[in-house]
Amino acid sequence: MNDQLTITTERVDDIPVLGASVERFGLADLLDEVFVAHGNWGGSPGKMLTGWLTHRLSEADHRLKRVQDWAAKLLTTLRSCLGVEVNVLDFSDDRLAAGLDMLSDEARWASFEAALNQRTLRVYDLRLKRVRIDTTTGSGYWQVTEDGLFNEGIVRIIGPTCRN
Repeated sequence: MNDQLTITTERVDDIPVLGASVERFGLADLLDEVFVAHGNWGGSPGKMLTGWLTHRLSEADHRLKRVQDWAAKLLTTLRSCLGVEVNVLDFSDDRLAAGLDMLSDEARWASFEAALNQRTLRVYDLRLKRVRIDTTTGSGYWQVTEDGLFNEGIVRIIGPTCRN
């Protein structure tokens, strides 16, 4: 019995953490709800776009032409993080450009942004009488003026007015 074992090694770095964060927001599903892909599009545009977002954040590179080579080295990791069967051509610059065209629809983008904000932002009604903000001290080269410019490194906001 000669079963051959194939071992694939991929350097995952921060990709699982980024993928989990994107998944927590439900970003791919939301993209698929709001942006309608071309009828011949195979697979999920939302998954492709979140894969590209993962590339942008992980590699700090926004260029489309670099994504396909990056994805080719990480197919097993991307399949696991995105939860779908992806291949290298899902991250071609043509496919990513088509995704960008979808995102450029201003009306759909406004709808997407509103839905995403509802999932990710929390607003608290805090009724405060006083807020104090202590800023970091910094050095500079200036003269203190009569009206108090640069007298203090601390700004105090009391009620609707701002005072030094």
